Amino acid sequence: MEKITDQKFTQERALFGRRDVYLNGCVFDEGESPLKEAAHVRAEQCLFRYKYPFWYCDGVELERVTFFEKARAGVWYTKHFCMRDAIVEAPKNFRRCEDITLSNVLIPDAAETLWSCTDVTLSNVSAKGDYFAMGCKNVRATDLDLIGNYSFDGVVNMEIKDSHLASKDSFWNSENVTVRNCFITGEYLGWNAKKLTFIDCTIESLQGMCYVDDLVMENCRLINTTLAFERSRVRADIRGGIKSVFNPESGLIRADRIEHLVIQDGVIDPKKTRIDCDEIVHTVDTPEGLW
Repeated sequence: MEKITDQKFTQERALFGRRDVYLNGCVFDEGESPLKEAAHVRAEQCLFRYKYPFWYCDGVELERVTFFEKARAGVWYTKHFCMRDAIVEAPKNFRRCEDITLSNVLIPDAAETLWSCTDVTLSNVSAKGDYFAMGCKNVRATDLDLIGNYSFDGVVNMEIKDSHLASKDSFWNSENVTVRNCFITGEYLGWNAKKLTFIDCTIESLQGMCYVDDLVMENCRLINTTLAFERSRVRADIRGGIKSVFNPESGLIRADRIEHLVIQDGVIDPKKTRIDCDEIVHTVDTPEGLW
């Protein structure tokens, strides 16, 4: 394997198409696409300061590297990419990639990051930005801390656990998603999803879990959650109370207490949903005043 140590590169396509190369202590300054079409690359303690460093690559392993703000759209159309103990300051990273593993990675500007990628593994990742992981398939995430709205839109086949999400409109249009032991806060959670499951989660949401086809909630808490389950086919086992439930389509809802149950006969068939609750404080036919 070729070894390149303590070098600075400034020209465009500086190491274009390079194969079997190990980089240590290198700086990639101005000059687009320095490693375009490279394969079997290992890099440690390297700095990437400019656009498009890893496009159309195959087999990249990075450790203790930094992508600065101008290293935008850094990893696109790449296969078999692994990054550990890294900082990615640039937005719009990881697009249409396959087999992506990120471990101990900080992404402070994660806008439009991880789009349309397949076979994604995230472990101890912290990210802030809207539209995170849109359109991805086969995602496994553990210890993810995410701030940013519209996350996981259209994701298919995902399992996420032990994570903290502050994200409005997360999991929209998703399919076959399981969320375990997570704390989630955000309005309009999970709309238009199919096969969406929450297990041992704590959730705060306005109009959350609505228009879901096959929603399952096991041993979950819904704190400060209003107008939940509209038009959803639901099987929910909730610890504690729910502030309000609105027009569930069908299924079973168990909770200790429901403050407002809003059922509009004629809009939905109330006989299709079983409500198993020790205390329903108010049953009303309009959500007015509960938004």
